[in-house]
Amino acid sequence: MDKDQVAAVLTEIGTLLELKGENPFKTRAYVNAARTLEGLNEPLEKIVAEKRLGDLKGFGDALVEKITTLVTTGRLPYYEELKNSVPAGLLEMLDLQGLGPKKVKKLHDELAITGVEQLEAAARSGKIAALEGFGEKTQARILEAIAFKRQFASRHRLAAALAAADPILESLRSHPDVLRCSTAGSLRRWKEVIGDIDFVVSSRNPEAVLQHFVSQPGILQVLAHGDTKASVLLNGGIQADLRVVSESEYPFALAYFTGSKEHNIIMRQRAIARGLRLNEYGLFRSTEETRDPALRVICATEEELYQSLGLPFIAPELREDHGEFAAGESHALPRLMEWTDLRGSLHNHSNWSDGRNTLEDIVQHMSDLGLEYWAITDHSRASFQANGLDPKRLKQQLESVSQINRSLADEGTAFRLLTGIEVDVLKDGLDFTDDLLSELDVVIASLHVPASDEAANTRRLIAAAQNPFVHMLGHPTGRLLLERDAYKINLPAVIDACAETGTWIELNASPYRFDLDWRHWHYAKSKGVLCVINCDAHRLEHAQFLRLGAGIARKGWLEKADVINTLPLAMLRNALRRKRLAASA
Repeated sequence: MDKDQVAAVLTEIGTLLELKGENPFKTRAYVNAARTLEGLNEPLEKIVAEKRLGDLKGFGDALVEKITTLVTTGRLPYYEELKNSVPAGLLEMLDLQGLGPKKVKKLHDELAITGVEQLEAAARSGKIAALEGFGEKTQARILEAIAFKRQFASRHRLAAALAAADPILESLRSHPDVLRCSTAGSLRRWKEVIGDIDFVVSSRNPEAVLQHFVSQPGILQVLAHGDTKASVLLNGGIQADLRVVSESEYPFALAYFTGSKEHNIIMRQRAIARGLRLNEYGLFRSTEETRDPALRVICATEEELYQSLGLPFIAPELREDHGEFAAGESHALPRLMEWTDLRGSLHNHSNWSDGRNTLEDIVQHMSDLGLEYWAITDHSRASFQANGLDPKRLKQQLESVSQINRSLADEGTAFRLLTGIEVDVLKDGLDFTDDLLSELDVVIASLHVPASDEAANTRRLIAAAQNPFVHMLGHPTGRLLLERDAYKINLPAVIDACAETGTWIELNASPYRFDLDWRHWHYAKSKGVLCVINCDAHRLEHAQFLRLGAGIARKGWLEKADVINTLPLAMLRNALRRKRLAASA
């Protein structure tokens, strides 16, 4: 096991101990140990091999022994026995928003609840409201959380689907009987949440390809295995389907199974208007449905298929019947940005607040990736749960960043850190004064604790946009995919305010957020509002979120010129100064 896997086990041990009512110091020791491992700057395997675990703060003999066992054997009997001693339904209850270990333990101890179904029954009967520390509101929220969880039970975040699909796709590509292959469906269209994973392959030997597919590692169950199609259930609960077609059918099958359903309907209508028939098997010279190869219009690629229907190629991300056909006919389709256009991220955290890595490690990693800049925008003091910075600590951080940048200049390194803050948008204004904000390169204003009504949230965000020292609004709707709905906000009014003030809007590239939603970028772009694709990174590996964010930006029809952090450093600095100059004028 690597450090992240070990940290996950330690965190779960802490949770299990808390569910069992163990000494809080003991439970906290495991959680703190997990955080320490996550922040390590060298491989855990190396530390274990060199017997240096005991040198880490808070790591006693028992903890060292358990971690060593996990790293060297991949399992821990203590963890397995502890997990078996706790009803599995209690862990499932922890997945519900608003329920932590203490509340779950109380529900178990006082109402003998061991799972979600019993929890729902107790809530509907009013038993939970009668418990001390719960009440009617908590009971209602529990029912809402159960309904929300069920609504998205078979849905999966884009990042999880990509992580599952990429190795399978590479394995298919390497098979000698595979001619062409691709993902399809909502994954290829880069939807933020998907149902299952679709693969399309062309081959002269479908049997061999299908057998290769159902033999992939990480498969929990083979659901179906036919002559041209197979379905499997992957680790994590994602279903994956493979369809194998002939080489001549491939472009049509790929387009059909990519979808969307609405896009395909328009494509079929365009075919009929031209005296043709379009289906998953081909485009046919016929007024009736057919699969006759003799009637098929030869199209070697999707590009040729679209051309046959009087259209330029429409990128998969745009195939949602959201105006792509009208744009194609008028030669107005956007030249979509590429993730390689991005030169850095302007919303990121370090170990000064709730991030895992030091400034020095961040510089090394991001410069090694070939990026030009990386803004350090830790939380402000109101986010105390995230170890937010007060003015004194922020000024200390500014000096640290300044020293690092001076060293980079002395070494002849072009990469630079930018100073900044993610300042909380409070009921009565921003968490920091304008004087302090004026000292920073980048200021993100984020609403972390919303009001219950739309008008109040909208007023707060508009006021933040009107502050001349705020460059952008961070994750404006506050949604957490599959976990929390967006805040109640009059989004058009907020976008209009950003257009009037020249304030940018973040596309938060965390796979849990993708906020602002791609569906709203049409309007924002029409108003001249610029996008910033930010990682909201808390760990070094979160830099890979740039690729995810760029995909969502493409889905929102954004081009390179629409995205601020495609600018080189010198031009970015000028863009950051513009609002300040306007304020001083």
